[in-house]
Amino acid sequence: MSMRPLTLHDDRLFPVDPDVRAITRRLYKHVAGLPIISPHGHTDPQWFADDAPFANASELLLQPDHYVFRMLYSQGIPLEAIGLKPAGDGGPAVDPREAWRILAANYHLFRGTPSRMWLDWVFAEGFGLDVQLTAETSDLYYDRITEALATPAFRPRALFDRFNIEVITTTESPLDTLAHHQKIAASGWQGRVLTAYRPDPVIDPEFEGFADNLARFSELTGEDAFGYAGYLAAHRKRRAFFAANGATSTDHGHPTALTAGLSRAEAEALFARVTRADVSPQDAELFRAQMLTEMAGMSMDDGLVMQIHPGALRNHNRDVFERFGRDKGADMPTRTDYVHALRPLLARYGNAPALTIILFTLDETVYARELAPLAGHYPALKLGPAWWFHDSPEGMRRFRLSMTETAGFYNTVGFNDDTRAFLSIPARHDVARRIDCGFLATLVAEHRMEEWEAAEVAHDLSYALAKQAYKL
Repeated sequence: MSMRPLTLHDDRLFPVDPDVRAITRRLYKHVAGLPIISPHGHTDPQWFADDAPFANASELLLQPDHYVFRMLYSQGIPLEAIGLKPAGDGGPAVDPREAWRILAANYHLFRGTPSRMWLDWVFAEGFGLDVQLTAETSDLYYDRITEALATPAFRPRALFDRFNIEVITTTESPLDTLAHHQKIAASGWQGRVLTAYRPDPVIDPEFEGFADNLARFSELTGEDAFGYAGYLAAHRKRRAFFAANGATSTDHGHPTALTAGLSRAEAEALFARVTRADVSPQDAELFRAQMLTEMAGMSMDDGLVMQIHPGALRNHNRDVFERFGRDKGADMPTRTDYVHALRPLLARYGNAPALTIILFTLDETVYARELAPLAGHYPALKLGPAWWFHDSPEGMRRFRLSMTETAGFYNTVGFNDDTRAFLSIPARHDVARRIDCGFLATLVAEHRMEEWEAAEVAHDLSYALAKQAYKL
């Protein structure tokens, strides 16, 4: 068996200039061990509620991670082959070891990608593996990882503590009972696992099962969610329920950033139209726009931080969506307007320093042209970091280069990992800390910032800004 060593270089991702690299090393030393603030993620709260062991390497590292399986799918590998279950009959059972062998045999596809960095970190730092993943080492990896997962040290709560996670936020629908979060709270465990209010299923008229979702919304709140007054009251009640169960934020994944400032009569007439089965795309978009403004108003009242991440054409691959459901790696970035789209919302609430609206984007062309000037002016706005497709070394560098000259560092909110793959969280934060330290070291080397200032900024980007912005 031919085995190539797996090595994580101490200077990975640091600038190549030796003087700048030396500064980067010193800055990184200050932040490498800071606790992790993970305020915008999609891990499963049941992991922490039940604290049950993960079953095997495939269940933990392959099947939940759309970054990984979308690459395999792009090379013609069926999702069923790696264990994803089609809707309906569920398809034939797949041996998780065989699924892992597919990943191992195709691991070369990930060369140069962020997924490769994250996975190599997990393999080396998480499981002590010192040879690269290949077809020849597949069984070695599978056995080492799966055996480790059966031990107490690899239970979800133990990993939470081991990774020095101070707080992690999951994302739940308004229709969720939050039973897992309540179980965590009642358990006496000290790990902070919070929820976030993600109202898309009852805000987007084009969301599958929208009418059924409103019926459930009514049932949960005791309000008539098919009338506009009751619908808004139902949101207020569920937001209060989420806040009582630890939520500090809301999360809005709309197709665009469009907002609206309709009168009450106009909004009521629109709501009557979008609750019909034949809702038009134009009315659906206008309703989503109006509800972003309504949600901002509710955040003014209840203090929940508002996150807006538009610009994805969700479920672009209809066949995959119909067979496997949402979040299977087929959400595609689109061009996004913020300056015009957000103006109605900002006209009402943008000058309120007590409100925090965090903007994300999948459209990098708007960094310097739109997002940085907006956040560099409106007190209510902050900028989320490089996100999703741009959650990468190059994406992080582009974000800092484009945003900093206009918005500075303190109109951003540090780093959010936005992941479903639990073990990659510390790897992603480590990448962000290395990239930010390299960026700051360049400013120091160019005599644009003192090194002590850079050390303070590095700390804030790694830890303090996210904690402050999300009220954690």
